[in-house]
Amino acid sequence: MRGEILTRDALLARLKAVPTGRRTIVAIAGAPGAGKSTLAATLAEALNAETPGRAAVLPMDGYHYDDTLLSARGLLPRKGAPQTFDVAGLAHMLARLRRNDEPEIAVPVFDRDIEIARAGARMIARAVDILLVEGNYLLVGEAPWNALRKSFDLTVFIDVPEAVLRERLIARWQGYGLSEAGIRSKLDDNDLPNGRFVCERSSDPDIVLRQDGEEGADG
Repeated sequence: MRGEILTRDALLARLKAVPTGRRTIVAIAGAPGAGKSTLAATLAEALNAETPGRAAVLPMDGYHYDDTLLSARGLLPRKGAPQTFDVAGLAHMLARLRRNDEPEIAVPVFDRDIEIARAGARMIARAVDILLVEGNYLLVGEAPWNALRKSFDLTVFIDVPEAVLRERLIARWQGYGLSEAGIRSKLDDNDLPNGRFVCERSSDPDIVLRQDGEEGADG
């Protein structure tokens, strides 16, 4: 995957240098377990420590279809796969956030503890000028995902070896009390195939972050 290779600190410095006064939307993509949500949260915290209220995070996972809909369509075992998201809904929200003509905008957030997206769970204020959008499929170069690309001013892909992803995902599902059989099913039938799809189908980003260790296991 081609793109400028940066460290997390160099990416943070790049974001700190972004001019104020207009909203900049940054996509942070990568496979399940690459550390997208950890990176987005860390960057937002650092930006807000310097200028309070400057940055906010929009997780793509808030646009999961509900379990009842997935079950009716026979997709519940594939939850997290590309076809289990409301891509059009995310596109409309990105356009609304780009216009930034409201005092604040409520966005959904996925609650992993209950496996449900909670509507209106986070507010993004008009004053936010760096919006970090994180999710697996944001840079996928085929329909319907490729319609999102025009929404982003800067794109970042976290490149993590599959062996590291596997270790991180095992630890994640152990933390949620899954059995060994349940974890194997999650990884081999869903998470890792989804990760391969992300790595193979994503278009080249502006920036690549390479990870091979402990930089963050969430997202």
